[in-house]
Amino acid sequence: MSRKPIVRMAELEIDPDTLETYRALLTEEIEASVALEDGVHSLSAVSIRDNPNRIRILEVYADQAAYEAHLRTPHFLKYKNQTAHMVTSLTLIEVDPIAMRAKP
Repeated sequence: MSRKPIVRMAELEIDPDTLETYRALLTEEIEASVALEDGVHSLSAVSIRDNPNRIRILEVYADQAAYEAHLRTPHFLKYKNQTAHMVTSLTLIEVDPIAMRAKP
């Protein structure tokens, strides 16, 4: 498989009645993914200020194999199973990085 980094943008809408629980589960999943998976370079989640049930996640993986491995981890599967009923809309967008930098 290619060693090309995989970068994705996820656009989600969450049932407002479950937003607090969703945010806690998302935070738990992101923290576990970054801590436990070498192939996860970064995961960043934000909400739209005037519409907080609209969540955006920027995902950066080492390569396609790392992304596929992430989808099989226990922490991701737990997140997916526990939040499936909370997500009212999900769009996954393949993006190409232009400039991505972070301080160590």
